[in-house]
Amino acid sequence: MNKKTIEKEMENAADELQLQREQRKQMLRALLADKRFRPMRFKELAGLLQIPKSERNDLAVLMDELMREGEVRLDDAGRYVAGQAGVLTGEFMATGKGFAFVRPAEGDDIFIPEGKTMGAWHKDTVQVTITAEAGHSGGRETRREGMVTKVIERGIKEVVGIYRQNRKFGFVLPDLLKLEYDVYIAREHTKGAVNGQKVVAEITDYGRNGRNPEGKITQILGHVNDPGVDILSVVKAYDLPSEFSEEVLLAAEAAGDEADPAEYEGRVDLRHLTTVTIDGEDAKDLDDAITISRKDNHYLLGVHIADVSHYVTEKSALDKEALKRGTSVYLTDRVIPMLPHALSNGICSLNQGQDRLALSCLMEVDERGVVVEHRIAETVINVNRRMSYTKVNGILTGEDTEALEEYKELVPDFQMMAELSEKIRSRRHERGSIDFDFPESKITLDARGRVVEIKPYERNRATKLIEDFMLLANETVAEEFYWMEMPFVYRTHETPDPEKMQKLNIFINNFGYSLHLNRDDIHAKELQKLLTKIEGTPEEALISRLTLRSLKQAKYTTVCSGHFGLASKYYCHFTSPIRRYPDLQIHRIIKEYLHGELRDTRIRHYQSILEDVCRQASTTERRADEAERDVEKMKKVEYMRRFLGETFTGVISGVTGWGFYVELPNTVEGLVRAADLTGDFYRYDEVSQSLIGERTHKRYSLGQKMTVMVANTDKLARTIDFVPVIE
Repeated sequence: MNKKTIEKEMENAADELQLQREQRKQMLRALLADKRFRPMRFKELAGLLQIPKSERNDLAVLMDELMREGEVRLDDAGRYVAGQAGVLTGEFMATGKGFAFVRPAEGDDIFIPEGKTMGAWHKDTVQVTITAEAGHSGGRETRREGMVTKVIERGIKEVVGIYRQNRKFGFVLPDLLKLEYDVYIAREHTKGAVNGQKVVAEITDYGRNGRNPEGKITQILGHVNDPGVDILSVVKAYDLPSEFSEEVLLAAEAAGDEADPAEYEGRVDLRHLTTVTIDGEDAKDLDDAITISRKDNHYLLGVHIADVSHYVTEKSALDKEALKRGTSVYLTDRVIPMLPHALSNGICSLNQGQDRLALSCLMEVDERGVVVEHRIAETVINVNRRMSYTKVNGILTGEDTEALEEYKELVPDFQMMAELSEKIRSRRHERGSIDFDFPESKITLDARGRVVEIKPYERNRATKLIEDFMLLANETVAEEFYWMEMPFVYRTHETPDPEKMQKLNIFINNFGYSLHLNRDDIHAKELQKLLTKIEGTPEEALISRLTLRSLKQAKYTTVCSGHFGLASKYYCHFTSPIRRYPDLQIHRIIKEYLHGELRDTRIRHYQSILEDVCRQASTTERRADEAERDVEKMKKVEYMRRFLGETFTGVISGVTGWGFYVELPNTVEGLVRAADLTGDFYRYDEVSQSLIGERTHKRYSLGQKMTVMVANTDKLARTIDFVPVIE
């Protein structure tokens, strides 16, 4: 038999199999359409159709295809039901463990079991068919489940990773652990990369059914151990735009270095007021300044914000670039700014001794911390002193005698600010605002980008003072434009999910605390009371973090639905237009209103664009947060590598089925694996969130002190392994 004859017979056999499959599908469709058909499980269906066990896998494949086509769905009991299944679109979120989740525009995430992902990648936009609704099983709540039926748009176009050379080809091992496959690189597409180099590879084929994706190297970042390559890899992996086009740079430089006096006309001249900026020592983009004075028993507080919108006009090259970036990104050794330095560190920075254009919120605040009068105006200001948080805190505490002497003419102003700050904060506390006072990580690097020190970065009186004034200005601006019913961008924070609050309540009962929960609602004051009760206790950090994790994520919206965490009915972001696009956007709206230009045509214009602006701003904010966390984790792993074999005492900060996490005083967190807990078998108790020994009943619980040894670090996986030290 010749080759052509064999190929023909193989084609005929394949056609025959395909015909049989289609016939079986038609038979199944007819069965489902029959009025006598009742919901049944897979085993019942196979029995009804008299399918032998050896062929039941084929039946499962056919039923999956019918579900993808929307002709059948699974009910809460796992039975096949005829009719259209729920079809949703959302973002695919891989886990690196086979299963995944899809986040739709509305509603909770959808669980996607292993084998139901249809080759989707992390961040892809996908279509999902719901196969099971949320419910209860075995006494536990279950999520909605689904299967991916279509990849609508790829979210990742290129990957960053380590190049590995084979004899005739190469592979890129992705840094992003949520990508399960190495990327195959043909010899002609390696661009001369060698083993151990960090590279960027463009994806040319996403692979399927176990076949590796394929790509071509477009950029070589350097060797994995070269200084700065680690953070550069994160920048590329998150597709953070780090370079400005020549057009954008030229537009920024055209703004000049000094404000033009011809632009002062029509503005309120506030250069006679004593004005200060208070920022971190290293800050270069100073976008807010403060003035304060008294009027009888009231305070006159001015919050002056750089008028960035004067230089970044709508639809300009600068504006398009700022919208694309959405926000500045702050990594440990660099800032990726939303706007070029010529603007952010130059004409838009409220530098000491220089005239600057501002948009000011001028507030009269009574002795209770309530704004009784306010005015929003275009202004001209001149900063008298550029202050740091450290200096102002030293003045307020009386600990920095040199600063008290150097700034003696400003000391009464700082004391007045502290007095007003206390009243504002007390007022916010009364209404139930939640104040999470977590120590952030302060990571110090040397010239080669290596970690020198990691320590908690605590908020002080000066940082809280500025926070209070900025929050007050944000609320004042949001409330005014809400009541004017103008198109606007609000910062909203939704009420927490009742089920998550119930779980939190069950957990804190272990420590003797409780929350008063209504059927479908909780007031922020309840959480505030909880945080007040735990203040100074060993479990404070633990319960505070779990409370924070139980809340929803804040986002930008065009509807003013309030901010749960701040217990505020009206809230927006007004105070940072240098580094956040929503602030820049609402500055334009405010200024058009002040000039009487916000008429029907412009109102319709903003109504048509603001939904997209909110969506883009929320997306880029999440991207920035993820990149910043990723770099922080990476640098913590790098730092702890030098302490392999050394012991530390920390607190259990998280418990899972595979072990528990221990957080050290310097904010570094590592995992103690359940497998390393010798002498017993440990099971995870979800109610108490503890690991409990089956034989010894020894318990490892949240908040418990632990002495651990640093056993291993993995910079690529961003993990630190601890082992318990037996005392």
